[in-house]
Amino acid sequence: MADIEQGRSENRPVSRISISLPEELLTELDEMVAARGFASRSQAINDMLHQSLVEHKRERGDDVMVGIITLFYDNSVSGLQKHLADLQFQYIDEVISSLHVHLIHNQTMEVILVQGPAKKLQAIADEMITKRGVISGKMQLVAAVIPPIHPFTKGR
Repeated sequence: MADIEQGRSENRPVSRISISLPEELLTELDEMVAARGFASRSQAINDMLHQSLVEHKRERGDDVMVGIITLFYDNSVSGLQKHLADLQFQYIDEVISSLHVHLIHNQTMEVILVQGPAKKLQAIADEMITKRGVISGKMQLVAAVIPPIHPFTKGR
């Protein structure tokens, strides 16, 4: 059982816990803390726990999350850009915004900001990523929600 002490971090209440680790794991943790530039073990463990909890929420799929779908594609593939634009319109409730940048050799990178239930966002990402001409794609989610954009949507 963890010992808990109350504290504060960035104006938020925090709890202190103590954990027991095998010496080898502690050594690896300290090496990672130094290599990545964390200020402390606590900061590193906080980051790892946060990532794990976000992944857990994503797997459950019911929580509303916000994130990005990043696509890298060949813009010379006939109809691809229209298909991607049509998908964004089809999922207008989930697609908040997008940005695309033309690269060399007929390549484009597109970043699409999305919000909604994690399972639905994954389905949208999969539909985009599997289009012919998409070279690679990835979705990254965070356990947060964008505030309503228009004042009239707050009551909905």
